[in-house]
Amino acid sequence: MRKIINNSKRQAAPRNIGLKKLSVIEWLGIDRVATLGFMLLLLFLLSSGLGVVLTTHQNRSAFNELQELKDEANELDTEWGQLLIEQSTFGVEGRIEEKAVSQLLMQLPDLTEIVMVTDE
Repeated sequence: MRKIINNSKRQAAPRNIGLKKLSVIEWLGIDRVATLGFMLLLLFLLSSGLGVVLTTHQNRSAFNELQELKDEANELDTEWGQLLIEQSTFGVEGRIEEKAVSQLLMQLPDLTEIVMVTDE
């Protein structure tokens, strides 16, 4: 004999009877004021964090540029000092010649009066 088993626990195919279509707001779960406020706070927190990251990046870039400009200023100061030393040495020769001619009454000898001394 065959037994007939009543399988009442067997699930039937899902039916869409009685299901209402959800709007986007309901689907996202922001139909309540508290949830909407929480989502807005998260959005503000995210934008604030991105603002901090952007500002930090800009500050670091500006600081690096400042350091490069300071290095360039130091190099230019060094070059300026070297040029001042060079200018003063060129100015000394002219002053020495002027003093020799005016105060000591020195003059350049003629080419016939110049004697070359050698080691021989």
